[in-house]
Amino acid sequence: MKRLSSLGLKTVRDLLFYFPYRYDDFSQISSIAQLKENQTATICAKIIEIKNIRIFKRKMTITEALIKDDSGSLKAVWFNQPYLENTLKKGTLANFSGKVSFAKKVLCLSNPAYEVVKQSSDTTHTGRLVPIYGQTYGLSSRYLRFIIKPLLYLTAKISDFLPFQIKKEFNLIDLSQAVRQIHFPDNLEQSKKARLRLSFDELFLIQLKNLKHKQQLAESKAPIIFFNQKLIKDFVESLPFKLTADQRIAAWEIFQDLAKPRPMNRLLDGDVGSGKTVVATMAALSTVKAGYQTAFMAPTEILAKQHFNTLQSLLKKSKIKIALLTGSGKTNKAQVKRQIAKGRIDIIIGTHALIQKDLIFNKLALAIVDEQHRFGIQQRAQLVKNSNLQQYVPHLLSMTATPIPRTLALTIYGDLDISLLKQMPKGRKPVKTEIIPPASRQKAYDFIYQQAKKKKQIFVICPLIDESEKLEIKSVTQEFKKLNQEIFPDLKILMLHGKLKPKDKEKTMADFKAKKADILVSTSVVEVGVDVPDATVMMIEGADRFGLAQLHQFRGRVGRSIHQAYCFLFTDSSGKKTNARLKALLTCKNGFDLAEKDLQIRGPGEISGSRQWGLPDLAMASLSDLELIKKARQAAIKTINQYLISPVLADKLKTFQQIIHLE
Repeated sequence: MKRLSSLGLKTVRDLLFYFPYRYDDFSQISSIAQLKENQTATICAKIIEIKNIRIFKRKMTITEALIKDDSGSLKAVWFNQPYLENTLKKGTLANFSGKVSFAKKVLCLSNPAYEVVKQSSDTTHTGRLVPIYGQTYGLSSRYLRFIIKPLLYLTAKISDFLPFQIKKEFNLIDLSQAVRQIHFPDNLEQSKKARLRLSFDELFLIQLKNLKHKQQLAESKAPIIFFNQKLIKDFVESLPFKLTADQRIAAWEIFQDLAKPRPMNRLLDGDVGSGKTVVATMAALSTVKAGYQTAFMAPTEILAKQHFNTLQSLLKKSKIKIALLTGSGKTNKAQVKRQIAKGRIDIIIGTHALIQKDLIFNKLALAIVDEQHRFGIQQRAQLVKNSNLQQYVPHLLSMTATPIPRTLALTIYGDLDISLLKQMPKGRKPVKTEIIPPASRQKAYDFIYQQAKKKKQIFVICPLIDESEKLEIKSVTQEFKKLNQEIFPDLKILMLHGKLKPKDKEKTMADFKAKKADILVSTSVVEVGVDVPDATVMMIEGADRFGLAQLHQFRGRVGRSIHQAYCFLFTDSSGKKTNARLKALLTCKNGFDLAEKDLQIRGPGEISGSRQWGLPDLAMASLSDLELIKKARQAAIKTINQYLISPVLADKLKTFQQIIHLE
């Protein structure tokens, strides 16, 4: 069936492992006389009368039934389900489950679930905890229950991949029992045990995958790059600023990793403006001076060019040859590639162009990857293939400006060592952040206008209204038009969005940075890596549509100079939860604290960017359970170190790796 296929349900196994996301509790069986308003209950009653009433003005059909048990009678009402007149015929004994409400001063059941009662038959849709599944058009939870329940006897044939010792130590039920109970639990306690076992499984498999990756790397060889104290000391002293304590610690951790004969696998996680690029430059400098090459990969051409300019500035006294290689650009790519292959270029900065098959490195020893932290085994293998040092696996330093909640870090980055940069460079003023309700909008506009007249620049960010890129562009276009024509007609305004051609994006950013415009109206493409020192105001429309961590990223685009900077959060929402969430930005100046708060408030599945990890639903839902993550990690370590990985577990791990896309 096409509709089942649209949910990825193509086999019986797919159906058995398509879990409900919640339950309707219809387990309380009551008589009609016991019912009270707002109570959710199940009653067993006979249909005395049933009829359809057509309301032409509202183009709808109401089905009304009078139902009766030994204690009394009650009306049940359904909307736009005229077929029920033939399904629930007069004299039929059925279960009715739903919420009791008042209608015209009498109690009734509105849109109750129903099920014809058969002798010695277990109920499916009523009188129990009833599973509710993720649905698609024309494929209801009722239908999914109807086709899944008869298949549950096949759970006895499911092979349990979890080692017996692990199940015993962590008090976990068998997999076959868990699959049965997740669909049709005997009670709430059994549903919790089932969800615990299945959540544990997903976290365990992720951790096991990470540990195996780490083990693989430990068995690989990498070039040894010894710490050159004089080189680094001279470089640090040449900087126009002092390194923070966090930068020094992170750099030392990286130097220790580079001096080992196995590949480094480290994530440098630093708040916006914390100075990750300087730390990465120190690693690149050490590598190059030891006689090797460094590849520095960024997700966008704008960011790649920015890194190119930064490294050229930082290393201008070192006589190191640096090249920029992107998908577009005016450089003679063939000539640059020949120079790289001959070892005449020391640091190569670019986008994914760096892992193209026709690019051969002479002596690649270090890959630095910015905002692409899941640079996995396949990409690394491609770099090895592209290097003349094929006996070695390059060291890897990933960087991210997205503060990661601890639970997410433990799960996603179990194979990475993590260095944190929480301190900001000295002298940087905290960005003043304000929530702007509709009544204060004009006052904020007046302030922004005054900033522009003082030769300061302004970012205006528009929300992603929908997954549709067309709507995103429309949002930016409308805001650009409004500001340009109505609010600031005498200011110069530019527009930026993801559908622009790379060269147009680059020109827009270059013009803005060169102060050829006062305001840049943009989508979230400026979230990462855009550095405009004269920008002092970040204005965010529809701030309630963004996650806290993403709002913090936007805020980090201003305040990158000695001038006081401001972040204005525009919202039309008056909801208490929304305002409580946004107020966290006023008190939390640290991105790491904000990421943890976002996890608590919105839940793991809704944190901005979380869906990119491709985690299965139960694993994603379990990210707020630090204790369960720790147990899953302990179990994975014990399985690797103490127990043999059985063929069943190896097969499950292989299948699981195909499902998730952590790389």
